[in-house]
Amino acid sequence: MTTTELNQEKLEELMGQMVGNMTGGALCFSIWVGDELGLYGALAGGVPLSADEVATETRCHPRLVREWLDSQAAGGLIDYDDKSDSYTMSAESAAVLADDTSPTFVARAMAAFGAFFSDIDKVTAAYRGTGGLAWGEHHPRLFEGTEWFFRTGYRAELPNWLQGLDGVHDRLVAGAQVADIGCGHGASVVVMAENYPNSQITGFDSHRPSIDTARLRANEAGTSGNTHFEVAEAKSYSGTFDLICFFDCLHDMGDPVGIARYAREHLTDDGAVLLVEPFAVDGRAANLAGNPMAALLYTASATVCTPNSLSQEVGLGLGAQAGEGKLREVFEEAGYTRFRRIAETPLNLILEARA
Repeated sequence: MTTTELNQEKLEELMGQMVGNMTGGALCFSIWVGDELGLYGALAGGVPLSADEVATETRCHPRLVREWLDSQAAGGLIDYDDKSDSYTMSAESAAVLADDTSPTFVARAMAAFGAFFSDIDKVTAAYRGTGGLAWGEHHPRLFEGTEWFFRTGYRAELPNWLQGLDGVHDRLVAGAQVADIGCGHGASVVVMAENYPNSQITGFDSHRPSIDTARLRANEAGTSGNTHFEVAEAKSYSGTFDLICFFDCLHDMGDPVGIARYAREHLTDDGAVLLVEPFAVDGRAANLAGNPMAALLYTASATVCTPNSLSQEVGLGLGAQAGEGKLREVFEEAGYTRFRRIAETPLNLILEARA
């Protein structure tokens, strides 16, 4: 196609979109830098600060801090006052970028995007080869970024999800045995342990470095007394549990049907599975058109989730945008007779399965 055949209006619109995409990508990196260096923390008090004052407080190079601050102001993340030559952060920006206890904090999750770029040679090799790239082969920044991508939402929402499960809350209050399969850095384990101190929460993950970090997180939270962590595959853990949880991980696994079946065999009478999966609308066309998270989640799926599944036995490649209908099929094939949605967020579907 020659230039004269192009629709110039559509071309300009697309180029504007691409500039926006590049700006967003650059700002994600800048946000990651700001979190790593404590620059947002310096601004979080809401008091106007000069670039030199921010640099002094964070012990960073003043010339680089000035450029970083201008990137943030140009991106609309902080405010700049020309008269006083100072920068301020709103309470809303602080909740998103500076306060890691806030349910809307996202700054530390940017580490995951950094890992995407770091791993491009491995990812492209997977495309040209078997399709497989195991979770543990990624840059360690992916594990930290993934923890923080989900951690704040779990802290805010997981207690409500647990209360939405039929009869599970009372069992947890009294003292239940809970398994968290694919627990990663243990963010969900810690939340459950804090809310239900009489219950024993065991996190299982095949990635030993993540289990080591999970133990540290439990120690930091003061939940070591009712948390346990073991290195185990999703079809090799032992024990019987009142509740078995899969938090944003089942779609990453090579044999989700076999893993769901294995969980059913390790449930107590009237035990339940809590399945938390990335939000998706059933049907590819409907999801592409109607899910504002689809572009982000399909990209993560093509980079991390599906390659990890393809690196394992069976290699179903369910993907991070499976949707409730496909997930229901997985559990029905695994022998479950009850499956229902109990909640949803812009990021997640929350589902309950019972034998």
